[in-house]
Amino acid sequence: MAARASAVPPIDAGFPELKSRIIERTGHFYYQDKDELLWERVRKRLRATGLPDSGQYLNLLDDAISGSAEWAKLEIEITIGETFFFRYAEQFAALRETILPEIIGRKTATRRLRIWSAGCSTGAEPYSLAILVNEILGENLGTWRVSIVGTDINDSFLTLARQAKFGKWALRSMPAPERERYFLDAGKDQWQVRPEFRSLVRFEKHNLLSLLDGTSPLELTDFDLILCRNVLIYFHPDTVIRVVEALRDRLSEEGWMLLGHAEPNPSFSVMMQTLNLPGTVAYRPRSGDTPPSPSASEPVLKDWVPLLPAPRPTEQPKRQPPPRPVPTPSTHPAPPAVPAPGALLDEIRALADGGAFAAADALCRQALASQPLNAALHFYQGLVLQALRRPDAAEKSFLKCIYLAKSFAMAHYHLGLLLLAEGRSDPARRALTNAARIAAAMPDDRRLEEADGLTALELRNLVRTHLDAARPPRPRR
Repeated sequence: MAARASAVPPIDAGFPELKSRIIERTGHFYYQDKDELLWERVRKRLRATGLPDSGQYLNLLDDAISGSAEWAKLEIEITIGETFFFRYAEQFAALRETILPEIIGRKTATRRLRIWSAGCSTGAEPYSLAILVNEILGENLGTWRVSIVGTDINDSFLTLARQAKFGKWALRSMPAPERERYFLDAGKDQWQVRPEFRSLVRFEKHNLLSLLDGTSPLELTDFDLILCRNVLIYFHPDTVIRVVEALRDRLSEEGWMLLGHAEPNPSFSVMMQTLNLPGTVAYRPRSGDTPPSPSASEPVLKDWVPLLPAPRPTEQPKRQPPPRPVPTPSTHPAPPAVPAPGALLDEIRALADGGAFAAADALCRQALASQPLNAALHFYQGLVLQALRRPDAAEKSFLKCIYLAKSFAMAHYHLGLLLLAEGRSDPARRALTNAARIAAAMPDDRRLEEADGLTALELRNLVRTHLDAARPPRPRR
């Protein structure tokens, strides 16, 4: 009989020192209370290097010749990248309607625009900015010097960013007409950013902690706009304040800064002017109550249809129903018009991607009233309810979806993730295993239903990762 694969090794004695070094170098305080998650990522490098434990792996990281390359590979493993185009509709509305018009109007004399996307992941954010700048400047673009730099600590993310190819998941908030306008079809459900937008963006490796020790490149300065969104949540609170202060010092005198929705801090208002814009908060290093108006000499936003739909109110005013006609034997009331299922799902996705979860939930309920057997609608209602932090209701929606379509792999998968988050490990493992079994019956490159381009092989790998992380450590012998 063949030897059985060795069990997952427990966290070893050298791991605390390794963890401390990782947090010190990358600033990822996010892992401070997530030993199992970090250990699972470290184990991948232990297997790749053939080293038995954290102590010897630390020796490799400290090696004068090989250490730098291994740090880069480890940083790839521990960096979390989740991004899509025009993420957070409210902030892009503020950029489109207030921030970029103000900058462009103020700088018509120099016609120079510098933007920094700090922590850019695979590039969706800087390319979104390039599209926005191109649309605003229009035919005046050629007379401007536009520089958009995207930086990240993860080399593999930057490699993907430079290729400028994206799948459905990254384009999930973009309607098809805009996708055709800004991208070239690259085949296999992939789209590549058009050259006119790519030419405005460059990518560089950069660790935000280098802003604190003086090793950050000097050319990263004098920016009109800095975006640092969904990066600071991984840092220690004290480090966050120092990083934001350092970013402020890299702004021009009248520059703008946008941070993630979950990242505001009262200390930021002490070091910078805070501007409350519709749906978001922006920061500036200068004083003043209101931003200057764009210069009348340079029109902006001319003949441009907004990229994203305006946020919808969560409650519509109630209208009095019209008088109902008295039916006669020869008269039959016309059935209510029901939107096509695909259009409904697109609208629900657009609302959810824009953060309008209550409106998305209302639309799900309205649609299910007329289409109660639509499994995909139950699936999206589960995702929306989960975002609204209603796990019990979300679980019921996923189960209804599975009842209607037992082979709906993504419903099993998200049900498993929900149960894991609730601490219900046994049913979570069953749900995740069901998702993997469904995917295993498909070709590796099969695109899964409602998975935004995820393949059967990719889902199986995701499930394996979650199951490994959720497996309790074996007792030492």
